Amino acid sequence: MFIISYFLLALATVLHYVLYTYMLIVIARAILSWVNPDPYNPIVRFLYNVTEPVLHRIRRAIPVDFGGIDFTPMILILALVFLDQFAVPTLSRMAYIIGV
Repeated sequence: MFIISYFLLALATVLHYVLYTYMLIVIARAILSWVNPDPYNPIVRFLYNVTEPVLHRIRRAIPVDFGGIDFTPMILILALVFLDQFAVPTLSRMAYIIGV
């Protein structure tokens, strides 16, 4: 029982760090959209390649472009915060329940 409990705690911790890192990447992508970055820069290409698949799905499902301002990064950040605030504590609580 304790092995599953430790595994769930480790999974919750890793999930928290992955969600937080991806949120920082989305924020960096949004800040880069304010300037005209070099599209051949490897960092810019990485940011676009990592975030564009998710942002494209959100844009396709919910058209949130008002006056030339794209709100899809904000929607994605809110979704990531929701997952971080819901899934991570749920996994941690499950680990404590199983470990008892």
